[in-house]
Amino acid sequence: MPDYDLLIRNATIVSPSGAERGDLAVADEKIAARGPNLTGSAADIIDGAGLHLFPGVIDPHVHFNEPGRTDWEGFSTGSQALVAGGGTLFLDMPLNSSPPTIDAAGFHLKARLGQRNSVADFALWGGLVPSNLDRLEELHVCGVVGFKAFMSETGIDDFPCVDDATLYEGMKRAALFPSLVAVHAENNSITKTRALQAIAGGDLSIRDYLDSRPVVAELEAIRRAILFAADTGCPLHIVHVSTGRGIQAVVEARGKGIDVSCETCPHYLLFTEEDLERLGAVAKCAPPLRSPEHRDDLWRCLQDGLIDMVASDHSPGLPAMKTGNNFFSIWGGVSGCQSLLSALISEGAQKRKIPLSLLSALTSQNPARRFRLTPAKGSLDPGADADLTLISLNSAHILSPEDLFYRHRRSPYTGCKFGCRILRTIIRGNTVYLDRKITSAPKGRLIRPGVN
Repeated sequence: MPDYDLLIRNATIVSPSGAERGDLAVADEKIAARGPNLTGSAADIIDGAGLHLFPGVIDPHVHFNEPGRTDWEGFSTGSQALVAGGGTLFLDMPLNSSPPTIDAAGFHLKARLGQRNSVADFALWGGLVPSNLDRLEELHVCGVVGFKAFMSETGIDDFPCVDDATLYEGMKRAALFPSLVAVHAENNSITKTRALQAIAGGDLSIRDYLDSRPVVAELEAIRRAILFAADTGCPLHIVHVSTGRGIQAVVEARGKGIDVSCETCPHYLLFTEEDLERLGAVAKCAPPLRSPEHRDDLWRCLQDGLIDMVASDHSPGLPAMKTGNNFFSIWGGVSGCQSLLSALISEGAQKRKIPLSLLSALTSQNPARRFRLTPAKGSLDPGADADLTLISLNSAHILSPEDLFYRHRRSPYTGCKFGCRILRTIIRGNTVYLDRKITSAPKGRLIRPGVN
């Protein structure tokens, strides 16, 4: 009888504490041991010489759009793309599925479909909208990781944005459970007014869209949400922060004892507004891509440890939604969950010399801790789920549409040169992706915060 189910030998094991050569053993879906020259037999042995072993990526911000809009993406193709990018767990947003996850019925429907169709483990966000303040507690009991609210218009009729009164009351209620509230932070009055003025004047270009969503709209909303968090005692998470100034606002609040965290996205770290004008609709998002100066400031914040995590904000739409002469009416969302880790390693570690250990924390340990998914998730310590990814840092390639597992193979990252390649992804000790192929049937598990 073998001592272990799986033994990975001679890999460079990357954790938030550093990178070191060693072995990692798996038994009964858990990490059983880690260290140099482990003894014992195994049913399966992987030679990791020359490879880097990372904890599996936890992507805390994806829109896989199931149920209701699986022609946009779906758990099947979305999770396949995730594991092809080294991901082992995703946190699915309450929109753009239909119905959205704004009550217990919506939660249970989405959970069943995820367990049926996802190859990766998953957790679910609940929504905070004007009509469901009395449903927040039932969502909390179901096991959502927190509540997502939009401070500006969503573009989806069944998931409206909140006004200040709704957000404040929702945060008061969430603080009692307690539960976390995440916000899309843009000032709705500024963005809506400027957009309507531009459209009325026939100013419909990419540059007009950029001008309608200035940095100040994001900064004001971040600071307003922080003020509500300070008053209510509700833990707050700011999603997809696009500027270093936004990160600094979060850091200042933490210095005052306010419980607030933040994420940024690879597209803000790699691309700028000039790239949006070059790439067009495939790179449209909100907040929009910013100037090179803002991008470089984000990198400085990341290197200084001021950013809690990096999320893809994977939000695809139908190809027909990404065309047209009016840039305001084009769907705003980037397809990127498959490229999250590769982009960070290539641009961050290989070009900017950011430690791999920091990238490990940003993409695994930190989201697991913030959303209370530990100790099972986000760690390479014995006892944690054996969620792993093996990477070659010597396999430069240019990402092509044929590499993508999305339902619609469109992404701003196609054409990018990555200096690494994801070779294998392992979830709970089972290989789900190997050599550019999905190797597992859907076996994703619903993960609830605080019970793992």
